[in-house]
Amino acid sequence: MHKSELNELCSGWGADLFGVADVSSLKDEFLLSESAKKKVKRAISLGVRVSGAVLDEISDKPTKIYFHHYRTLNMFLDQMALRLANLIQGEGFFALPIPASQIVDWQKQNAHLSHKKIGLMAGLGWIGRNNLLVNERLGSQFRLVTVLTDMDLEADKPLNKDCGTCKLCMEVCPANAIKQSKDDFDHVKCLEKLKEFQSQHIVDQYICGVCVKACKGKTGGTNES
Repeated sequence: MHKSELNELCSGWGADLFGVADVSSLKDEFLLSESAKKKVKRAISLGVRVSGAVLDEISDKPTKIYFHHYRTLNMFLDQMALRLANLIQGEGFFALPIPASQIVDWQKQNAHLSHKKIGLMAGLGWIGRNNLLVNERLGSQFRLVTVLTDMDLEADKPLNKDCGTCKLCMEVCPANAIKQSKDDFDHVKCLEKLKEFQSQHIVDQYICGVCVKACKGKTGGTNES
């Protein structure tokens, strides 16, 4: 099965983004068994956009409807990844769907792998000032999931782009964690604010959504400041 066929299938299932990453340089970072890491050649990155109407409800903190939408998107992505993995396995290849949102090391806040790093390698966007993957069309208004495989698919190339002059996320961040340079993103301030939102029982997970709302991409309006 060709890459274009997989892309078309996933698009029909509801994927807004599709890319393939060569993960040979990333495998040592995966929190997986050594046998699984040895088999992996490629990672398929799938993205589904976040509802603009749901994001519009956010002001300076997450909302309960955003929290529900966030979980619903994760379940939808997991089901799509499972469907794709089953299809690839049926073709005789190794296929491992990685959960869209599952922390396996709470102390370090690490998952099995970084979906945004896979998306970056798959050419779906660049890492923005907000420390999220930014897609030219969707901004940061999407969620990701990954399927690892040994299928010999043509890998996409990372993009040589950045946020340019846009600083909208920087202006609205309730934690003041977003800086001029993406390399100066304050992870500690961000996490402390997420903990605050959770302690206030606004949401039951470490999520915010304020900078996601600000980062719209071309289909949601201009990102020029």
